[in-house]
Amino acid sequence: MSEARLIDGKAVAARLRATVATAAATLKAAHGVVPGLAAVLVGDDPASQVYVKSKTKATDDAGLKGITHRLPASTSEAELLRLVAQLNADEAVDGILVQLPLPKQIDAQRIIEAIAPAKDVDGFHAENVGRLWSGGKALVPCTPYGCLLLARESLGKNLAGAEAVILGRSNIVGKPMAALLLGEHCTVTVAHSRTRDLPAVARRADLLVAAVGRPEMVRADWIKPGATVIDVGINRVATPDGKGKLVGDVAFAEAQRVAGAITPVPGGVGPMTIACLLRNTLVAACRRRGLPEPTV
Repeated sequence: MSEARLIDGKAVAARLRATVATAAATLKAAHGVVPGLAAVLVGDDPASQVYVKSKTKATDDAGLKGITHRLPASTSEAELLRLVAQLNADEAVDGILVQLPLPKQIDAQRIIEAIAPAKDVDGFHAENVGRLWSGGKALVPCTPYGCLLLARESLGKNLAGAEAVILGRSNIVGKPMAALLLGEHCTVTVAHSRTRDLPAVARRADLLVAAVGRPEMVRADWIKPGATVIDVGINRVATPDGKGKLVGDVAFAEAQRVAGAITPVPGGVGPMTIACLLRNTLVAACRRRGLPEPTV
């Protein structure tokens, strides 16, 4: 059997960023609006610092206005809530992103719920969650939306009616992914650590989304021949040279011999998350002003 086709997340993300940049330029020319994204980083977590830096550069490259607020790890919950309130009231800010994880003295859920739903470009606020599940206009979590775009890239019109299995039930990926795929008319199963005979459930899938956070947990015999596999996992594992490497939740080399199409790690879902954040910021800017939304 031939190897699975690679779903190039870098290429799809680059197209989305280009579309956002074009729409942002049109918005500025027609209405004088430059969408603003405020990123808040609390503490000095190295991965968060790299991620926020990447987001800021991508924001600027797309013609949006990026604003970064860096706060010390000792910041109190009350101080962070005051900053969120200021950003909610700032008309130049269309999107607010508070980078997780937060220091232990801060209740992350309380911060998420304090963000104005219209500026919640992470899509985590309860109002956006409810609108997503009810089929209304929501700001959708970036990683699941990126996964959906990659699934469309692979399956196109064949998404409707497809049997989709999502491994993982997190609020960040698994649950919103289920809502999005239901919206695409898939038959959706959300599986997790207590699912009986997990490999057999996974093998039913025409579309398998792995988001469990366990390195190479999904083996070749979990995959239906010809299925599309979207690997959300990013796990660093040790290597003999001591440098380590990134792997997904899927055992890529063996899965590639069974699947019809598969995302690599890195270079699959990862690039889509930032591209979808830019898309959400653009959409939020238009919705807040009652302007027509670009198709992105």
